[in-house]
Amino acid sequence: MDALELFLRQHAIAHSARVAAGEQRSSEDLILRHLDEAQMRARPHGLNSLAWLVWHMARSEDVGINVVIAGQRQVFDEGDWAVRLNVPRRDVGTGMSADEVAELSEQIRIPELRLYRAAVGRRTREVATALPPPAWGEIVDAAATARARAEGAYGPGAEWLERFCTGKSKAWYFYWIAAGHNHLHLG
Repeated sequence: MDALELFLRQHAIAHSARVAAGEQRSSEDLILRHLDEAQMRARPHGLNSLAWLVWHMARSEDVGINVVIAGQRQVFDEGDWAVRLNVPRRDVGTGMSADEVAELSEQIRIPELRLYRAAVGRRTREVATALPPPAWGEIVDAAATARARAEGAYGPGAEWLERFCTGKSKAWYFYWIAAGHNHLHLG
């Protein structure tokens, strides 16, 4: 098994079956498939809602893979997702206040959120499959993460993300942003 095949398997587990046809295990389906909108929006003890977590995972993956790695438009911008989701924010959500999390959790359209996350997952798999094996070891420079900043990825209180994500390999982006980060939040 090579690095791409391993990534695609891990990525499939972190997404719904809509993303990786033929994959049998999906943490997202197991955990979220049968939840209704009220359960997705709930914020027990003031914690982030599942809706917020799914949005955050999708936004982080969309920005990290499409803007930083591929240097292309985000899925968010190609499908009029801000309107469809009823969320005008462009950032990845890190650093949001409790009130902002509550507002997003209440206003986001859950069926559209599931579609957006699946679209992001499918695009990630396209980018990963098209990346030549030697490119996985390339280091992401400050210009790439600056593109994400210019597109509004790092909201107030999350400026540190640009520094944190600079200097990492492209493989790190796939394995952490598109797989591990998703597993962390789904867990």
